[in-house]
Amino acid sequence: MDFKGQVALVTGGARGIGRAISENLAKKGVSLAIADVSIESAAQAAKELATLGVKTSAVRMDVSKSDEVGKAFGDIASEFGRLDILVNNAGITKDGLLMRMKEEDWDAVININLKGVFLCSKEAVKVMVRQKYGRIVNIASIVAFMGNPGQANYSASKAGIVGLTKTIAKEYASRGITVNAVAPGFIATAMTDALAENVKQEMLKSIPAGKFGSVEDVAGAVVFLASPESGYITGNVVHVNGGMYM
Repeated sequence: MDFKGQVALVTGGARGIGRAISENLAKKGVSLAIADVSIESAAQAAKELATLGVKTSAVRMDVSKSDEVGKAFGDIASEFGRLDILVNNAGITKDGLLMRMKEEDWDAVININLKGVFLCSKEAVKVMVRQKYGRIVNIASIVAFMGNPGQANYSASKAGIVGLTKTIAKEYASRGITVNAVAPGFIATAMTDALAENVKQEMLKSIPAGKFGSVEDVAGAVVFLASPESGYITGNVVHVNGGMYM
C-alpha cells in the first residue's frame, strides 16, 4: 500500500483504538494530525508517533462543536497543505436503561458520536473535492446491527453512522472520495479488561472465533480502507467481530 505524501486526521487518535489506527498509519509513512478533546493527550501521542519518522501534529478538538471543528481543519490545512484521510473515531458512552436514561446523556452521545462524524466529514470533503481524492473511514460498532441493552444512545449513534456513511459515499463517489465504516465487535481494551471473569466468559460464548479482538485487528481494517488500493470500495461496512455478527 503506497501512502507516499499523504496526510491523515484521526479523531480520538490519542488512545485506544484511535491510537492503534494512528500508529499503523504512521508506520505506512502517513503524516498525522491527532485530534483529541485533551490537547495534552494528543500532544503526547503526536510526540511518540513522530519517532516513527513522520510529521505529526496535535489538535485540540471537541468534534461536537462546529466552531472547534472548523478551526481545527483550518489549522491542519495551514500546516500540512492537504488532507487525504479522515478517520472518524472519536466516541463516548453514557450507558443506562431506556427508562432511566437522562436526556443529557442521550444528547451527549449523539452529539459526539454522530454529529461529530457529520461535522468532520463536511469539512473534510471540502478539501478532498478540490484534490479529487480522499478516504473517509468511520468507526461504527456491532451494536448498530445487534443492539445492546443499556446502550440505546450508543446503538442509535452508531446505526446513524452507518446510514451517514452510505449517503456521503453516494454523494462523493464520482469525486474520487470513498467513504466506508468499520464495525468492531468486542475488542480487548481497558474497558473489557475491567469486566468480571464470568462476564467475559459469557461474552466469549457468542464469538465463534473464541476470543476478543484486538485494537490491531480494527486498525488493520481501517488502514486498508484508507489506502489507495481500496478505491473501488465505498459505502460498505467491514465487520471486525470474530464472527459474532454475520
